[in-house]
Amino acid sequence: MKKISEVMTRDAKVVNPNDTIQNAAKLMKECDCGVLPVGEGDRLVGMITDRDIAVRCIADGKGPNSKVRDAMTQEVKYCFEDEDISHVCTNMSEIQVRRLPVVDRNKRLVGIVSLSDLVRQSAGTAKALHGIARPSQHHNQSSATA
Repeated sequence: MKKISEVMTRDAKVVNPNDTIQNAAKLMKECDCGVLPVGEGDRLVGMITDRDIAVRCIADGKGPNSKVRDAMTQEVKYCFEDEDISHVCTNMSEIQVRRLPVVDRNKRLVGIVSLSDLVRQSAGTAKALHGIARPSQHHNQSSATA
């Protein structure tokens, strides 16, 4: 069985919790991504998404000089680099995420794995995609009124 280390992206961009929201947004623009691991040294301390910036900063009137720590999610789901791809696919499906930071057994950040990384693999990808893409009760827009 293939391991996550064989398909993950090793050069994941990382932002520091003391960086500004503007710097995080610029980094997202540069790498054309909507999520960044937040790290202090090689320790994963959170994740920040473009949605976090919109909802936790901009919507609350916080400016571009706000700190990443003010918008990041501290509870981070992750996987280990030596886990089987099929296990990680199942996990991503269950928790409905499209990206997971990858850590070594000392919990040091070594990369990130995305759904697109997994799409290149056949085993488990359809199952993961089905679980990740299922409608959420919280974001169902089908009942919206005009």
